[in-house]
Parts: sequence; structure tokens; C-alpha cells
Amino acid sequence: MKKVRYREGHLVSELNRAQKCVMIMFLILEGILTFLPMWNVIVVSTTTALESTRSGVVLWWREFSLEGFEYVFKVSKLGRPFFNSLIVTTVGTVIQVFLSSIAGYVLVQPNLPFRGVITSFVMLTMMIPGDLTMISIYQLNRDLSLLNTYSGLIINGLISGFSIMLMRNYFESISYTLAEAARIDGASELRIFAGVFIPISLPGLATVFFMEYAGKWNSITIPAAILTKEAMYTLPLKLKAMILTTSSVSGTAQIPDNAIMAAIVISAVPLLLFYVFVQRFLLSGLNLGATKE
Repeated sequence: MKKVRYREGHLVSELNRAQKCVMIMFLILEGILTFLPMWNVIVVSTTTALESTRSGVVLWWREFSLEGFEYVFKVSKLGRPFFNSLIVTTVGTVIQVFLSSIAGYVLVQPNLPFRGVITSFVMLTMMIPGDLTMISIYQLNRDLSLLNTYSGLIINGLISGFSIMLMRNYFESISYTLAEAARIDGASELRIFAGVFIPISLPGLATVFFMEYAGKWNSITIPAAILTKEAMYTLPLKLKAMILTTSSVSGTAQIPDNAIMAAIVISAVPLLLFYVFVQRFLLSGLNLGATKE
């Protein structure tokens, strides 16, 4: 019997090793497939205009050059769209995280009337595709004189059902006895929210901030709907305009491929740098906020 058990255990161990090897190979393959397009963008952005026109996937340099980045800043004038995106994304994300935190705190109050109905309504807003609301968003912003304004870019999309639910789930992981003890000591609701819940919820706040920042930074739907002046273009909208100009058949104002790739690299750098600082909060916040019932 001992030999049988040993053989069975040995077989199970071999199967576990085989499964791990398959998983590792799959993850490596997935990582390569994910990284290759990014590497192609980096290589093309740092080569000459002539080399960037080569067909196929370019994975190494024949001639290294930074002329694409020079073209972006001198000719394409990417500085203003970069500034527009920075201002709109930063201000809009700060306000959105604040509103989502307050809404999430309200939804965890046990004595809130119709709490289940309100929560279901918030979740229902997540089911509506944003593209279906573009016409109404344009008409509303036109009637409120918010077209081609920073206010219009910031106000649109300030409320996110996903962020509210994420903060609600995170707040629910905090023992409510802390709030009750603070109320016994005479603390106001604002004091409990700012002094008890917020300091404990920094991972959740960092998660919401990064996800909303990334979403707003890369957003093109809202800017495309309410912006008509090139001076107000955000970075994604400017990149779209560059690509459309390059693909035009008129042959005028052609933008080289290395400049387009350089603009894509520039647009991705702020998010990558930001991720380095918040990654330790991001994983814990996502795991808890997404699984807590």
C-alpha cells in the first residue's frame, strides 16, 4: 500500500509540474504577444522617416534617430494638446475620486433608505454603452455653451458607476464599529469620512484614481463630441487628427510614421510613470474592491 500511495503521490506531483510548465509557457507567450506591438512602436518612433515606411513589423533598428520626436514638438505642435490633456485629466480625476468616495460612503450606511434600489440604479448606469449617449451629450453641451471649453471636458464623465461601486465595496471591508465609536465621541459624518474611512482606504483611492486617470487620459469619445477648435484638442484627439492627415489621399501635410509613433510614446509615458508610483496600491485595491460582496 505504501508503494501505491507513493506512486499516486508521485503521479500527482508530475501532473502539477506539467500544469505549471504549461501555464508558464502560456504566460510567456502571452507576454511576448503583448510586448511585441509596444516594442514595434518604440523602434519605429526612434528611426528615420524613410526607415519607418518599411512594411511589416519592425523589431530592430537599421538606423537610430530621434527626428520623429523633433517633428512632433516642432511641426505637429503637440505641446498644447499635451497641456490640455494634463489639465483636464488631473482636475477631472481629482473631482471624480472625491465624488465617488462620498457616494461610496453614503451607500455603506446601514440606515440609508432604499439603499438596495440606489445601488442597483448605480450598477444599471454601467450597463449603458457610452456611444449611445453621444448625440445627447453634444446637444446638452451645446445648449449649456460648454463646447470647446475646459469646463465641458472636465464636467462630462465626472460620475462613474464603476468607481462608486469600487469605493463602496472597499468601504464595506472597514469595520463599521469604527464609525459608531467615532459618533459616540461626538464626531460628525464629515469627520468620520475624512478622518476614519479615507486614511484606511488609500489603496482603494489610489486604484480609482489611476483607473479613472488612465481612462480620461486616453478618452477620445467625449473630446471628439464637444471639440471643434484645434486649440482645445486633447492628446488622443490630436493623434487621431495626425493619423487621418497621414492617411489622406491629397498628398499634402503628410506626417511621417516615426512622428506618429513618437507621439504615441509621448502619450503613454505619463501613465507608465504614474503606474510605477501606485502599483503597490493598485493590486490590493483591485483585488478587494472587485471581490467584496
